Amino acid sequence: MEKKEISEKEKRVRGIAEIYYARKDVQNALYEFAKNREISPRYFEGFGKRPDILQYPNDVFALARNGATSFHCSEEIWSDPLRIETGMNEKKANELRTGWDILIDIDCKWFEYSKRAGQAIVNILKRYDVECVGVKFSGSKGFHIIIPWKAFIPELAERKTKDLFPDLARTVVNFIRVEAEKEMKANLPADFYSQFKDIDIKKGVKCNNCSEIAKSFERVELFCNNCYIGEERRLEVGDTTEFKCPGCRRAFFRKNVEPFYECEKCNITSKTNPGNFSSSVEIDLFELMGLDLVLVSSRHLFRMPYSLHEKTALSSIVIDKDKIMDFEMRDARPENMTVQNFMPDAKVNEAGKLLISALDWESEHKPKDFIKKSQGKFSEYKELELHDVKDAQFPPCVKKILEGLGDGKKRGLFALLHLYRSIGMEKNEMEKRLYFWNEKNDIPLKTGYIKSQLDWAYKRKPLMPPNCKEFYSGLGVCSPDNYCGYIKNPVNYVAKKNFSANKKDWTGPDGASQAKQNDGKSKNKKGKKIKYGIGKPDNYVPLAGETIEKVGGREKEGFMAGEKVEKAGAGKKRQKYGDGVALGHGIVIEKLKRKVKKVEKGKEGGKKEKVEGDNPSQ
Repeated sequence: MEKKEISEKEKRVRGIAEIYYARKDVQNALYEFAKNREISPRYFEGFGKRPDILQYPNDVFALARNGATSFHCSEEIWSDPLRIETGMNEKKANELRTGWDILIDIDCKWFEYSKRAGQAIVNILKRYDVECVGVKFSGSKGFHIIIPWKAFIPELAERKTKDLFPDLARTVVNFIRVEAEKEMKANLPADFYSQFKDIDIKKGVKCNNCSEIAKSFERVELFCNNCYIGEERRLEVGDTTEFKCPGCRRAFFRKNVEPFYECEKCNITSKTNPGNFSSSVEIDLFELMGLDLVLVSSRHLFRMPYSLHEKTALSSIVIDKDKIMDFEMRDARPENMTVQNFMPDAKVNEAGKLLISALDWESEHKPKDFIKKSQGKFSEYKELELHDVKDAQFPPCVKKILEGLGDGKKRGLFALLHLYRSIGMEKNEMEKRLYFWNEKNDIPLKTGYIKSQLDWAYKRKPLMPPNCKEFYSGLGVCSPDNYCGYIKNPVNYVAKKNFSANKKDWTGPDGASQAKQNDGKSKNKKGKKIKYGIGKPDNYVPLAGETIEKVGGREKEGFMAGEKVEKAGAGKKRQKYGDGVALGHGIVIEKLKRKVKKVEKGKEGGKKEKVEGDNPSQ
């Protein structure tokens, strides 16, 4: 196999790395910081195996001799990093995790403004009595600021703080981000806006609630001058999509365009709350500051202190938090730098005031229960609609899923979502049930994941949930009752139970009701009396695989005893059944193949005559 040709830049960086990582002070600095952390070396372009650890200081030099150019580690602290597994669930991660640091990553394109952002964040932390913070140069154009795990309280609201990662860390970083933006805005240079006048940077009207740039929309009326019909749409500014009249297929004419702003994060529009938005276009300081929230996530790695950077061959050196504005890139040259401790010795609960302020800010500025409504072409579509469905009508496997799951939550969500849609459950009721069920799980699914599944489902017609046995056995919830032997899918189970529960409202096609009127007797065309059995109701929907056992005995009407339904469903239009018999209340029987079974009809004198069932295909 032909070896990949190494560029001159890569050769240069590898050469510098081998010399640099031979230094004992660098090896010790990397080794000490790597304790109880997952690490991964980078080989110029690609990373090494994960999880990995540094067992000895000289492991650093050994890896450098094998081509490692930089070293990266987790912000999470683990009891045994080598027991980490890719894709492990939250419960196992919580068992292994013993703590976490907050690592704020400033990744700005403009180095001078990276320094301003770093200084603004340090000032905010001081304001909330957090003095023991570490600051280091990223190696390129940014900075890393660390708040040690020791600065946080061990428990919060009767939960271990170590188990609240990454949600609690994200809340704190979001709060710092908003407060630092205000600090930075108050200290911008006089020529700031002229500096960025012609530079490609995000600009727009801001939401005063969260300081994010709001999206610009238009409420547009579309009208067809030919058919005199129209519709109203909400479009992003600049959307030039051509919409056509459904009648004549000519392009709609746009009129009455009404612009407005919307903050999707806060769910506020300028139509309902015009005072919530800035009166002029502003530069997005969040983009300018370059705060990377992606880093605040499980097993995400960041460049270790005193690791080299492949693009610049500069060292990620530790700097004094009060001298950020004095720092210059040349200070990070490997030959110039001296080693200092990145992790400060914080006091227990030093960040208590910061933590409480961040939680208060979140409760005030983020709607607690707001979930952006899921929409789609088929969000209201129903092929079958059952009424007054009770939990008792669900099969045993579904009842067990509804009790909450440890493993298999995503598969459980899939089954519930498609079962609810298949039985025609109302959209709002279904979403309420799914989110309520999720709270019962050992470790709930992320709200965003449930929303994404709803969005996906609403773009398609309802799918049936998985068939019985294999899927539900894999989830460990299959425990069939006597009813399960007659059905193949949970939808069949719910429908049959639902119909049985509503049986008291049935009157039969003309069976039971007419039997009473005629004293249980009637005459056929030949004048012979026949007895009426228990009839199926006008609004009865047969199920695939169901065999009709008792029916009304009128010739060419109702259902025939011994018939087996192969395909069936409910529809909006009246459809004909079998050999021309119409059923009421919107029943659709797509195909009803009569089994050639003997059907008994009562004759006068108590004698019985056996006749063959009709076959509609004949």
